[in-house]
Amino acid sequence: MAVEHHKETLEFQTEVKQLLHLMIHSLYSNKDIFLRELISNASDACDKLRFEALSDPSLYENDAELRIRVDFDKAARTITITDNGIGMNREEVIQNIGTIARSGTREFFSKLSGEQSKDANLIGQFGVGFYSAFIVADRVTLTTRRAGMTAEHGVRWESDGSGAYTLETVEHPARGTEVVLHLKEGEDEFLNDWRLRQVIQTYSDHIPLPIEMRKRNEQDEPTDEWEVVNKASALWARPRNEISEDEYKAFYKHVAHDFQDPLAWTHNRVEGNQEYISLLYVPSKAPFDLFDRDQPHGVKLYVRRVFIMDGAEKLMPRYLRFIRGVIDSSDLPLNVSREILQSNKLIDNMRAGSVKKVLGLLEGLAKDEPEKYKTFWTEFGRVMKEGPGEDYANREQIAKLLRFASTENDSAEQTVSLEDYINRMKPGQEKIYFITAESYNAARHSPHLEIFRKKGIEVLLLSDRVDEWLMSHLFEFQGKAFQSVAKGDLDLSKIGSPEEKAEQEKIEQEAKGLVERIKSALGDEVAEVRVSHRLTDSPSCIVLNEQDMALYMQQMLKRAGHDVPVSKPVLEVNPGHPLVKRLEAEQDGERFGDWSRLLLEQGVLAEGGQLEDPAAFVARLNQLMLALSR
Repeated sequence: MAVEHHKETLEFQTEVKQLLHLMIHSLYSNKDIFLRELISNASDACDKLRFEALSDPSLYENDAELRIRVDFDKAARTITITDNGIGMNREEVIQNIGTIARSGTREFFSKLSGEQSKDANLIGQFGVGFYSAFIVADRVTLTTRRAGMTAEHGVRWESDGSGAYTLETVEHPARGTEVVLHLKEGEDEFLNDWRLRQVIQTYSDHIPLPIEMRKRNEQDEPTDEWEVVNKASALWARPRNEISEDEYKAFYKHVAHDFQDPLAWTHNRVEGNQEYISLLYVPSKAPFDLFDRDQPHGVKLYVRRVFIMDGAEKLMPRYLRFIRGVIDSSDLPLNVSREILQSNKLIDNMRAGSVKKVLGLLEGLAKDEPEKYKTFWTEFGRVMKEGPGEDYANREQIAKLLRFASTENDSAEQTVSLEDYINRMKPGQEKIYFITAESYNAARHSPHLEIFRKKGIEVLLLSDRVDEWLMSHLFEFQGKAFQSVAKGDLDLSKIGSPEEKAEQEKIEQEAKGLVERIKSALGDEVAEVRVSHRLTDSPSCIVLNEQDMALYMQQMLKRAGHDVPVSKPVLEVNPGHPLVKRLEAEQDGERFGDWSRLLLEQGVLAEGGQLEDPAAFVARLNQLMLALSR
């Protein structure tokens, strides 16, 4: 059946227009990356063909020697990159080149400053890909045909990068993709055999496919012979002592599609009952879609150097989804599928071993390169906090890597390790104290910290959204239990003196009548009223049960439409505070009830909760202010 050959003009997605503009104006000092990115895409296309051909060998179309070719034409002022990989059909061209389907796109564009050097770094975090062609070209022509389709199903895409592109159906006998770059004025340096070879060997030498260029005669004219210009071997399969630091960095940029160097990496070969190689990288910057837990993972699975799949989620837990790299197994079957991976003991063993290597790498950074680890924690700390709830087997090791703000350094910067905290614990202190809040300032100013400041006891200040979830899965560290200062009963008697304990008991006894009056006035609004051992400066606070979720988290979930179990707080009062003394002297029952409720409401607000009747709270507050002013 004949295919109708038609040509149409389509508009780029808005985000693509913005990205093309940045490519043209922000990356002028990093021009070489266009060739690296296009070769990397070609390599991926060949990998995908190899994988699909495992179940359908006919896709090779009697040409199983996969390769990438780079050519140039001085007279036409063009550079051509060709691969015989999987190719694309019309819909795939529109999807892959006309749009950017990434969850971090909006955040990426919201952070652009208009300053070229800063925006270039952001582009590096986002990944540059195909659009980098417009760094050196004012027109790009892409011709492609998907493997398994007939010649008349070829597709030609063309654009000058201004805002639209043309798409037409063409005859294309060759499987795969050809990209022709029509160079801008002033970019003739790339119309040079030596220059292109130098770029390939610098950025793409590690590509495990042959990258070929034409041989040239003594007059520097092209011949019909092609020669391989890269090593064309899997870098990860080479011995570590034969790989330079620059080669490791270049391979990272290929496998991660990142513009910047990695922060650290670990390269390991496991032999024995099971054989596999892992080369795993920690990026230096978090991608914009880091907190989309459904995004594909960054580890590629190979079997005996044959690419099997991208984003193999079974190879790395979700809390390490930022890790990039490859794992190459010698034992898995070539036709392994995602379904088979779900219950494969070999995969489980590779995952366990790889996680240990990554955690060990991070421990090494924390111990030997604290500045690098500080960078890592700034970028990936919130994701690491997901670890204790997901990876029970490595919970203690992950906990060792966690960092927090605390009352010790009076800074929002998360630099305190749990080992630091334990080394500073007071004599007689048996627990690691912490507080969770909606923000650092809310945690730092919580009334629950008053007694701890008075006694000089350090408290961890947790204000990341993940922290409440983290502490529901982190029960102890090095034998020391965790204790929220805002939940449950508080017993600091072992840290204080016998005299302090006796004084507390005396205050409780003297305030017994007041406590009973407040409980009677508030009725079912509270679970209990008691004298506080936490407060020194504030009149009251509320305390939740050990299992209750912090009030700010309850409010957040309610706003998101979730049902949250209703629990009654405990109201703690400070009998020594002037407001509480004034309350104790109040004889008017109605006013006593209003002011008791005011103590409860201000405790709720201090904990990030929301009042059911804010107007009534304001009225009671005004009454109190008037009464005290008389």
